[in-house]
Amino acid sequence: MIESSYQQQLMEEKIEKRHQDNEDRMIKKGQEEGNGKKVTFQDQEIYIENLDQPAVQENEETAASIELEMRKQKALNKFRSMVEGAIIDNYLLENPKKSFLRRESEREKQQQREISLWGVPLLPSKGHASTDLVLLKFLTATDFKVNEAFKMLRNALKWRNECRIDAIPEENLHLGLEKFVYINSVGKQGQPVYYILYGAFKDKELYRKVLGTEENREKFLRLRIQLMEKSIEQLSFKAGGADSILQITDLKHSPGPEREEFRSVHKRASTLIQANYPELIQKHILINVPFWYYTSRFLTSRLKHQRGKKKVVLARPSKVTKTLLKHISPENLPVKYGGLKRENDIEFFPEDKASELIVKPNSASCIQIPVIEAGVTIVWDFTVVGWEVTCKQQFIPDDEGSYEVLLRKDKEKKMGDSVRNSFYISEPGKIVITIDNATLKKKRVYYRSKAKPTAPPYIIFKKQL
Repeated sequence: MIESSYQQQLMEEKIEKRHQDNEDRMIKKGQEEGNGKKVTFQDQEIYIENLDQPAVQENEETAASIELEMRKQKALNKFRSMVEGAIIDNYLLENPKKSFLRRESEREKQQQREISLWGVPLLPSKGHASTDLVLLKFLTATDFKVNEAFKMLRNALKWRNECRIDAIPEENLHLGLEKFVYINSVGKQGQPVYYILYGAFKDKELYRKVLGTEENREKFLRLRIQLMEKSIEQLSFKAGGADSILQITDLKHSPGPEREEFRSVHKRASTLIQANYPELIQKHILINVPFWYYTSRFLTSRLKHQRGKKKVVLARPSKVTKTLLKHISPENLPVKYGGLKRENDIEFFPEDKASELIVKPNSASCIQIPVIEAGVTIVWDFTVVGWEVTCKQQFIPDDEGSYEVLLRKDKEKKMGDSVRNSFYISEPGKIVITIDNATLKKKRVYYRSKAKPTAPPYIIFKKQL
């Protein structure tokens, strides 16, 4: 509470300093010249010089921003106080009247003070650096309405207790969906990326196995929650660290709206996550979105909260790679979605950063990988966002008397995985990758390469003999 009062004092001092600065400028420029105007802020009149309109607008926006931040800070202080009292008096998880009638041992009181959520202590007086970040997620989800945020927090904690959520990461939920529901790499801000591939359910046998009975549907829901909990384990809840998740839902070959079981379980999962994991999904990106989904979403969009709609991104098949690369670096994006990441890759790692090349419309550009010494193998990766280009890969030796080697030539490549190739270098030269863009749009290329010492092929062949 002392810390909150100190923060409030700092904010008030900041506003007071701003008032004084405005007064100083008023005296300096001369009020008698009429180059200014007064605005009311926090029941006080502030003089703002009116030398130019952008300056006035900037000052007014700053004043509004400060007032908004103060409102949020006031809500947070009140929420912290409510949570503190509820934990101390043991009514965070039950009705206050019942808790006051029940006598508690010292051990029970101590256990109540240790209550946590997502690995973060909830008792504000403990002074944990991440407590406010967790509380702010509930406040943000309820537009900083403190009573609603408190109710949401209580309901989430009750749900976790009733459904034994803390134990769910250790449960064996084998449904044959390991390749379709998983966590893979991280986003550009370090957040874990959680993939759901609903195309798995095009297999009728798997569909019946997973969604055919109420018991199995409940199991599938627990699998979804298990992946959420495992994703949360990778979050830091610290300033500058990852405190949210990037969710990718692939709707390619997914069941249509006529499949009642699928529609029901998808809706229940979305409702559970929204109610019990507020603001933990930074972006929900739906890719390979079919036409029927757009239609369904349009009909229900008016019922959704505006902030929730901003968190959802839809991408048709032709825009999948471009959309995902806004949130995930090419080194961390799987090859199936146009990135450079391959499973169990022994050649490249996420730390091997890719370079970028822009190919202008109706033109060709080259990637050159120079090699100054022989006896190494050059390995390279490249991908073109949106493709629709032709590619040629060749080795050009420095010695003009040597022959050029055509390694690979592709006809127009519409879509597909990234390209990987390698070549043993027997003399100095360069690998040249030519990308010809005959479209009217610029193309973005990501590529990387590395050299590794290698014995000449004829020596390896001789040893095998």
